[in-house]
Amino acid sequence: MKFLSSWCSVWFVAALSAQAPAPVVEDLGGLLAKVRTERGVPALGVVVLVDGELRALGVSGVRRQGHPQPVTVDDRWHLGSCTKVMTATLLAKYVERGSLQWTTTVAEALPDLAATLHADARGITVRDLLTHRAGLPGGPPEPLWGQLFHFPGSDAEARTKVAATMLAVAPEAKPGARFLYSNAGYMIAGAIVERVGKAPWAELMQRELFGALGITSAGFGMPGAVDGTTEPWGHQAGKSGPVPVFADNPPSLGPAGTAHMTLRDWAKFAALHLGVVVDREHPLLTTASLAALRTPPAGADYALGWVVTKRPWALGPVLTHSGSNTMWYCVAWLAPEAKFAVLVTCNQGEAAAACDAVAAACVQRFRPQ
Repeated sequence: MKFLSSWCSVWFVAALSAQAPAPVVEDLGGLLAKVRTERGVPALGVVVLVDGELRALGVSGVRRQGHPQPVTVDDRWHLGSCTKVMTATLLAKYVERGSLQWTTTVAEALPDLAATLHADARGITVRDLLTHRAGLPGGPPEPLWGQLFHFPGSDAEARTKVAATMLAVAPEAKPGARFLYSNAGYMIAGAIVERVGKAPWAELMQRELFGALGITSAGFGMPGAVDGTTEPWGHQAGKSGPVPVFADNPPSLGPAGTAHMTLRDWAKFAALHLGVVVDREHPLLTTASLAALRTPPAGADYALGWVVTKRPWALGPVLTHSGSNTMWYCVAWLAPEAKFAVLVTCNQGEAAAACDAVAAACVQRFRPQ
């Protein structure tokens, strides 16, 4: 089975009501141990949802190469670019409230910058930013990128600086015309939601999204601390094995890829996109909003934070994305029509093959053909 991974509590009451006992959660540690040994990565984690319910969970390995502490199911994992759909989901809430539209332009959404925007950039829409069709390059120009690691102001001010710098010049392509994967576009989307939400992006994520889903472990940047191994460390591949590294992208990149959380909490977010809800009378997002998030532009395969593809086991479209800050790797596969998801994590950047092997084994086990 071939997987493409270049792309990068309040549990759900209806599913876990007292009227029907919760299914047994299978421990997949043995499967992970086998793959981890074969692939030479420090640790792996996986969570599987079947019929919208938590059905399997597992971890295997060590938090930090050269240290004895094993990973646990309560550890937090860096999700890299799998943060993007979380940012898009946050913006969808403001679209539902009428504070934004998917067609709102940067000139309209960033009125404080409107006078400085290049004429060819003014028409970039929120949807363009989230579908990587704004015509923007992958990241800020090198001098600004270096400054972001030690930016003297707040993260919100840094994102405003990115927006002001990148939107003051002509896009590399006409907005909406073609796909150009851009972390910078999501940073600008973060600046937009900060204006309509009147709070920093990280605060809005915690309050409006994670809190509403009962996600309590979420944070941003590296989990844990540099002076200990209370959480997994990221690793890069070295000649003699994985090399632990405690580092991340600048925090202002957050909307594009700095979230971390436990596997159980990541599963709660995935369940939202499977259409599993806590309160059917007052869902976090309407079915129309969920549909908008998973609908790519005509002829494309990248929606709003999701790659949309097909697999024979899915009963319909598949939503997928990978994430990496070069020291961690993760991948999500969701089949909304089947209410099935498999989410895989690794605390090493070069781990696409290992994570794909785990995902394939889980599909074969829980979605046999």
